[in-house]
Amino acid sequence: MDPARERLARTQRNPHAPSRRALLRGAGGLALAAGFAGASLFTAGSAAASTRSAARSRDVDYPQAEWVPAAGSNYTVANRPSQYPVEYVVIHVTQTTYADALAIFQNPAKKVSAHYVLRSADGHAAQMVREKDVAWHAGNWDYNTRSVGIEHEGWIDEPGKWFTDAMYEASAALTANVCDRHGIPKDRAHIIGHNEVPGADHTDPGPHWDWARYLKLVNGQ
Repeated sequence: MDPARERLARTQRNPHAPSRRALLRGAGGLALAAGFAGASLFTAGSAAASTRSAARSRDVDYPQAEWVPAAGSNYTVANRPSQYPVEYVVIHVTQTTYADALAIFQNPAKKVSAHYVLRSADGHAAQMVREKDVAWHAGNWDYNTRSVGIEHEGWIDEPGKWFTDAMYEASAALTANVCDRHGIPKDRAHIIGHNEVPGADHTDPGPHWDWARYLKLVNGQ
């Protein structure tokens, strides 16, 4: 169509209608504005994610752990090591799955917790109680106040299935880190099983836990 006739036809339809060129310019402006808005939202989202990540890193004592807090009624708030010296690491086996262990420690009715829980398949560590606080894991108040408790996913009578290389190695790295930070000797007098706590009625980590291997890994970190 001839440009003059097109303008005339558009004016007859709506004398105030914008031209196609104006519409395209406007669309470009909206797209640009949307781009700026999207960039702003992305920046804000990234900042929020960084803040959450920083908060999580402040919550854990061991940088490789994920913060999964136990119920507040399942441990004692304290100020260790000034209030109680930290002198032991106590090794446990959950006798349940990793997910169930987390759920138990997050259940306020259970009155039990540990500082860490390790997953069998990959050695992933969840920290559930801060090391400054007293977890209720050893069945002996004196040992609770002076120890860090580490739970390992699995059953003591199925070591081949649950006591994986990944879990041994991750646990040894965690124990070595705890010992280094608290000045705990890396020996069997100070890295003990739950069954070795005075008065304990538990048998974990059981006869198949490889203490020689574990102490070698701890001291090799």
